[in-house]
Amino acid sequence: MATAATPLEAGRTRTRTGPRDGVVRHLGADDRSSTRVRIVDGALGCLARQGIAKTTVDDIARAAGLSRATVYRTFPQGKEGILAAVVETEVARLFSSLAVAMGEATDLEDVLVAGMVEGARRLRSHGALGYLLEHEPGAILPFLTFSELDRVLLVAGDLAAPFFARWLAPEQASRAAEWAVRIVLAYVADPAPGTDLTDPEDTRRLVRSFVLPGILALRNSAEERSQTTTSSTTAYQPTTNLQGGSAP
Repeated sequence: MATAATPLEAGRTRTRTGPRDGVVRHLGADDRSSTRVRIVDGALGCLARQGIAKTTVDDIARAAGLSRATVYRTFPQGKEGILAAVVETEVARLFSSLAVAMGEATDLEDVLVAGMVEGARRLRSHGALGYLLEHEPGAILPFLTFSELDRVLLVAGDLAAPFFARWLAPEQASRAAEWAVRIVLAYVADPAPGTDLTDPEDTRRLVRSFVLPGILALRNSAEERSQTTTSSTTAYQPTTNLQGGSAP
């Protein structure tokens, strides 16, 4: 008998052939309808209590206060479709909260701290994610390593990069966002003793000591290359003789 896809696998099947930001791009008006939200929230409650393997469509229907038939009308793919919607909805909710926190930042350090603290708080307090990391790590950890981690970083980095673009060039903004996301994911999967990313002061110390210097070095290097290119171009500009032609 075929096993149900994990939430991240279910989400991935919807976006494998689309752009790398397809997870959030897929969300539309239908995803925010009251019935879909009730089903998604019901599924989240089930996952937080008993994980993926033990959760059935009937469990989700009861948690959502809906009939089994209504759930299948909304998600003809059944459990796999519901899990995909859970991933998509939670990613959208996460980045909505990040947008509020990071949008209020006044400088590069503040935007790093705000994004990392909000991301860490949301993920560490997420009931379903916490249950899966503790009881069904095989459903989550493969997506935090190797090629799957690269995909997660690309999606998250692309979504977070615009908040860094006020202070960094596009490529640098993407790199900065990717670094911040990588740190938060590592913390969520295995919190380091002595550093609490949910605490703004701890996070600010980390950003000042390790993250910000690397980002500023990246920006300075790019600026130096740009200045060198400009100087070289200027040095080779042809001079003009008195007759209006270019000097040999």
